[in-house]
Amino acid sequence: MKHSISAAVIATASAASLALASSSALAEPATYVLDDEHFSMAFEIMHIGYAPVMGMFRDVEGQFEYDEEEKKLTSGKVTFKSKSVFTNHDKRDNHLRNQDFLNSGQFPDIVFEVTGFETTGDNTGIVTGDLTLLGQTRPVDLDVTLNKAAEYPIGHKEYTLGLTAETTINRSDWGMTYGIENDLVGDEVRLRFGLEAIRESGWF
Repeated sequence: MKHSISAAVIATASAASLALASSSALAEPATYVLDDEHFSMAFEIMHIGYAPVMGMFRDVEGQFEYDEEEKKLTSGKVTFKSKSVFTNHDKRDNHLRNQDFLNSGQFPDIVFEVTGFETTGDNTGIVTGDLTLLGQTRPVDLDVTLNKAAEYPIGHKEYTLGLTAETTINRSDWGMTYGIENDLVGDEVRLRFGLEAIRESGWF
């Protein structure tokens, strides 16, 4: 009888240890990779005060480290290829790639790197990061909303986060001043993002 009780105690303790170990593992930050099939972004900038021109960057990659239980974003980096800019007008797109704007030949990458995160609600927060554009780095804050966190119902079936984010910057802060003085092109640029990020499973 004593042996049975001892065995039961050991089994219970072992199960508890395993459960605690599993909980600790789940609480650790996980790596999430942007799903390039479900990443969209848009920028808006006024044209001579009449209406905003809208565009996007088509070539984007990135990942971040996030602890969902603790709601902590510990690191992250997103890279946009400047030559992938698209506004549905070839002549304008080529102009955007030249030295008046993105200077894609000299600066092929636009990089956002996370430096901090502040929770503002159950599913909202402010991501602080450094945006490097035209070789200059300036701080930027993004308002972020976590729309959904769950295993994907189709396709890859991996655990996925769905996010939206937005911010507004002044392009002149990065030395991009073409068209501002004569009000041909606005200084203020509105940025909006919608994305899905897939958690790395850790299996090889």
